[in-house]
Amino acid sequence: MQEAIAITEQPISVSVPVGYSFTLRCRAQGRTSLQYQWFCQYQSECCLIPGATNQDLPIIAEQTRLYTCRVNDLHRNAVFSDWVKVEVHQCVARGLPPRLWQGEPVIVLNPSEQRVELGQPLQLQCAAMGVPAPSYQWYRNGNLLEQQKRKKLWISHTKVSDSGTYLCCASNSHGEHWTNAVDVHIATGKIALLVGNNRYQHHPNLMAPVRDVFELSRLLKHLGFQVVSLLDLNKAEMATAVSRFLQLLGKGVYAVFYYAGHGYEHLGRNYMVPVDAPQPYAPENCISVQRILQKMQQQQTALNIILLDTCRKWYNPGCALSQVQPLEPWGNTVYGYSTSEDAEAYELQDGEFSSGIFMKYLKKHILQEKKVTHMLEDVLEDIGRDPLVTGKQVMEIKHTLKEARSLTDPICPSGAATEHWGHGQELPSKTVTFPCGARVELHFLRLFSNLMFVCAKPQPPLAHIADPQLLLRQLAETDDDVAIQRESCLDHVETLLASVYKREELDCVFQLCALQKIQTDVVLQLDLHYIRPSTKQRTCESLQMTLHRSLLSQFFSQRSDSQPGSQRAPARTGSVCLQDAVVLSTDPKGQGSLSTGSAHSLPSSSPSNFSSEPEENDESDLGELCLALLRAGPGQDGP
Repeated sequence: MQEAIAITEQPISVSVPVGYSFTLRCRAQGRTSLQYQWFCQYQSECCLIPGATNQDLPIIAEQTRLYTCRVNDLHRNAVFSDWVKVEVHQCVARGLPPRLWQGEPVIVLNPSEQRVELGQPLQLQCAAMGVPAPSYQWYRNGNLLEQQKRKKLWISHTKVSDSGTYLCCASNSHGEHWTNAVDVHIATGKIALLVGNNRYQHHPNLMAPVRDVFELSRLLKHLGFQVVSLLDLNKAEMATAVSRFLQLLGKGVYAVFYYAGHGYEHLGRNYMVPVDAPQPYAPENCISVQRILQKMQQQQTALNIILLDTCRKWYNPGCALSQVQPLEPWGNTVYGYSTSEDAEAYELQDGEFSSGIFMKYLKKHILQEKKVTHMLEDVLEDIGRDPLVTGKQVMEIKHTLKEARSLTDPICPSGAATEHWGHGQELPSKTVTFPCGARVELHFLRLFSNLMFVCAKPQPPLAHIADPQLLLRQLAETDDDVAIQRESCLDHVETLLASVYKREELDCVFQLCALQKIQTDVVLQLDLHYIRPSTKQRTCESLQMTLHRSLLSQFFSQRSDSQPGSQRAPARTGSVCLQDAVVLSTDPKGQGSLSTGSAHSLPSSSPSNFSSEPEENDESDLGELCLALLRAGPGQDGP
């Protein structure tokens, strides 16, 4: 049966600049003559448009509104057209739309780059003019996003996989136009703990871990990781460092743990040997790798990488296994063993340095933009082709990684919890002035997180003094803790230092090793010996320098400065806190004191505001509005 009224031409939505003139059209057929009445809705109010009783409705665009047309016949039958939106852009760049615009899409708002915390919402927005109003389709990394077909892209809970390059296509019957491409970074974190044990109390010393930890630290920092690198830890220190490392892991974080040193394997369990472990190896004197990985998984990290550059010889079969729960099947774990089961891992002599065969090839491939397992496979293949270790050492990879995650993924460290991990340990250079007027620049150099070099370099001009010589020495040399530092210093670390810094920066150097063992502030004295040209007498002037324990052993202190929600006291000159790194005073009265701070802030993300874009109308109640208008009947003003 033929319907009483049938709309044959629906009005169309448009997206136009303010002041633009156009016409909405509605056509219908019926068994009697038909009458038309246009309505509009603006800011939740719907009203009849006086005099708008023709098939065509001329409009000069002023505000974004919704429109519909009611058609009725002489028998009081009535139908409504589709609701259409007249979207009006108040702020449009000069020259838009083009002079001979035919209604093709014209982009008036491009999306902007976003940095979003993992799990938080993501919104990208664009806008285009067009007659008809354009439809939208978003893409990520060139791939169509099926559910993202509005000018606002919305993801309520972001995942690491939501990182990438986004752009949107606006199209209508006249053509299509693309927005600019923008990058979205899902901010989680990249955290790394590197431990290299070289000098053992009861086992043979090693050489390669020093160089290998340094090289990997440098490369991971290049990849955006916050890195703590530590040398020569006993069991208690290893446990503390791992505990602090685990505290900073959380949902979505990329975590890397690397160990180089003595180790062994027992019934499929891997153990790292601290520098104080007695003979023979036993689980109770060592650190279980599986236990660390299990706790990493419990933090819901997005990627866990364990790199073990250690031997895996079976050892002490009579020992009991450490109690470790099976790993959860979350698919986020990668093991990279430098050697295969029941085999040795070898060091190579490379000029003045020793390097592990594993690190030799890892540093060649680690910067590749590849899934981390594929990158490690390249390392495995290179080791397999090395004639020096053919038949002796073959790398082994185990993983449960289900997503294509790479160490190069563009995620950014964020949050107060990680503020001092890998940061807050570098001290800026400072210039001090002796009473004679001579100026000396002090550098505080760290190749490792628990090893510091203090370097003093005289600054020109020095014409008023002759034969200047600088000496850095430590006061209270009988202190037990300081004695430990001297014994633990590594000669080949100095060689590594000389390869990194210019020789002229290292004329006067004092080395502090094993900073985690220091229990009190360390006082250094800088002596300047010189000859006064006027008297020809040799003179000595001194400045004292206090290195606070809170700085030196910051990763091993009882305070959990890195824990979320912890409060930090403001820095004060002379106070013993993490921010007050160094205090210098002239001898003997302490005039001219200064302090340097070591706090760093990490970038934070904030949502962008799209003030030039008209707000989206809530069209969820349009069906009820149409029913209300139908109930009102012909000739009435509205519901």
